[in-house]
Amino acid sequence: MIRIILSGCCGHMGRVVTDLIKTETDMDIVAGVDIADDASLTYPVYTDLAECSEEADVVIDFSTAAAMDSLLAACEAKKLPLVLCTTGLSETQLEKLQQITSVIPVLRSANMSLGINLLMKLVQDAARALYGADFDIEIVEQHHRRKLDAPSGTALALADSINDSLGSACHYTFDRSQRHEKRDPYEIGISAVRGGSIVGEHEVIFAGEDEVVRISHSAYSRSIFAKGAISAARFLAGQPAGMYTMSDVIG
Repeated sequence: MIRIILSGCCGHMGRVVTDLIKTETDMDIVAGVDIADDASLTYPVYTDLAECSEEADVVIDFSTAAAMDSLLAACEAKKLPLVLCTTGLSETQLEKLQQITSVIPVLRSANMSLGINLLMKLVQDAARALYGADFDIEIVEQHHRRKLDAPSGTALALADSINDSLGSACHYTFDRSQRHEKRDPYEIGISAVRGGSIVGEHEVIFAGEDEVVRISHSAYSRSIFAKGAISAARFLAGQPAGMYTMSDVIG
């Protein structure tokens, strides 16, 4: 039985993960971590992972960047593998994350869905074919009104995938409101929309002369991210220290 500690257990994604793991026969949530508490949960909830006394095989994190410092420190101290789904981390937190991969296995993904990870591969192929033919590249992402970071970690990951395929030739533009000039051909524009209950929409636009190629992904339920995180936890338990991605999970 794979024993899970769920960080961010009282949030929207934490509740989805909790419900899905109830249907899994090979894993169980032994404890949760959250600043809130929920009496309906069947496992104990702590405000800090360091306070947790339950033994576990892996941590699944769907919390916030504000909780990351204590989470990373506790995972390192307790030698707990970490499936990190939280986005919006600072440069300092990313540096710390890289450091602890010498001690524990960490699987980090801006988006846990299979479709998004396939999209990242598709946009790389499209960028290599179209960028040299004078196609401009824009990314538009849409999420619900409660999402704290913008642009989304997935939008940035898509931009990084594209830029990697182009030899890091481009820079990112997030706001054109103060600019009065033509579009720089070396930029990748990234725009964020926040509203309502949009689960997640990501579209990569390749705009050329007289033609436009659009590659997009739509998430209709948060369960796709929860299912990906559960698969990642199953993969990560027992792995040696290092940094892993969803590409390692899906093969």
